[in-house]
Amino acid sequence: MNFKEQSHILKTYKKFDIVLKRGEGVYLFDESDKKYLDFSSGIGVCALGYNHSQFNNAIKAQMDKLIHTSNLYFNETIARAAQNLAKASGLEAVFFSNSGTEAIEGAMKVARKYAFLKGKKGGTFIAFKHSFHGRTLGALSLTANENYQKPFKPLIKGVQFARLNDIKSVEKLIDKKTCAIVLESVQGEGGIKVADKKFYQDLRKLCDEKDLLLIADEIQCGMGRSGKFFAYECSGILPDIVVCAKALGCGLSVGAFVVNEKLANSSLEPGDHGSTYGGNPLVCAGVNAVFEIYENEKILERVSKLTPYLEKTLENMVKDFSFIKKRKGLGFMQGLSMKKSVKVAELLKKCQENALLLLSCGKNDLRFLPPLIIEKEHIDEMNEKLRKSLKEF
Repeated sequence: MNFKEQSHILKTYKKFDIVLKRGEGVYLFDESDKKYLDFSSGIGVCALGYNHSQFNNAIKAQMDKLIHTSNLYFNETIARAAQNLAKASGLEAVFFSNSGTEAIEGAMKVARKYAFLKGKKGGTFIAFKHSFHGRTLGALSLTANENYQKPFKPLIKGVQFARLNDIKSVEKLIDKKTCAIVLESVQGEGGIKVADKKFYQDLRKLCDEKDLLLIADEIQCGMGRSGKFFAYECSGILPDIVVCAKALGCGLSVGAFVVNEKLANSSLEPGDHGSTYGGNPLVCAGVNAVFEIYENEKILERVSKLTPYLEKTLENMVKDFSFIKKRKGLGFMQGLSMKKSVKVAELLKKCQENALLLLSCGKNDLRFLPPLIIEKEHIDEMNEKLRKSLKEF
């Protein structure tokens, strides 16, 4: 079978001409055994890299016990996973989904139900320009990209878009129907734009004053990528709802939204929401293994320690290549903005030729989402391969 043809797979992605076969640590190998340094980590999913023995063993052990039960019954792994996630987020109660976009949908339902119970009609949302929250109709309604939205309209009504880090633009949009403000703590697809500390604090204050819910989308920037479990922690605030996925399961299909005590006691009730597969014993065993490994291997400390070196490495590229405009980002979620003359898609292919896997984002940016287990030597290797690619490009 010619795997490159993939003739029976719906063509919803522009795939690179690479067939990946296996992974080890921070490296991936194709069908000819070419070794790639991976600074994309499955779009931020594979925080522990590939073939991590403790993670793999936890999944294998659970497979021999129980894979699925439905949510009509209790199971031990989901209870521990919820406890781990509630503790890490600083919030109270968890709903497990199968993906990030499903978790966004659930968070939207929580916000509307809370508003409904308080007698607020309409249940509208404020999101932000350059945002990306997912591809389902609700999540797509929060995603400020006309190219993504246009073929699927009409979407969910009642979403307006403010400017990130501009609190006045948010204040102008609030009315009696507004129920929640939704933002990525670091915008990923939109170009690695970080929510400023003061802006986040002002949002929190504004939501408290207006009795609005603050929803933090941490699907890509969460689970340690900032050097803290969640990027909102860098601003010293606590959202009402946190949405996460990707590195939560490190390759297993799991997402979640976490709510504070107020919402745990006054929003969704039995029958309001559900998921047949969400939080089954297998994926929750993986979630628990992720938290154990983060603690044992001091993943957060590793990210915090190496972030300055990664930032300096990228800053030096800005100095050395005139067509790179600037570095931006937080922790192990970094970007390089290119001038319009640079075709990032072609640059990515050149990087692949030189055995380096990166991503694009924004209007014309390179995106760096390495596994959180990288060492200094891997940053040096990335630097060497990327510089070679930039010179050949």
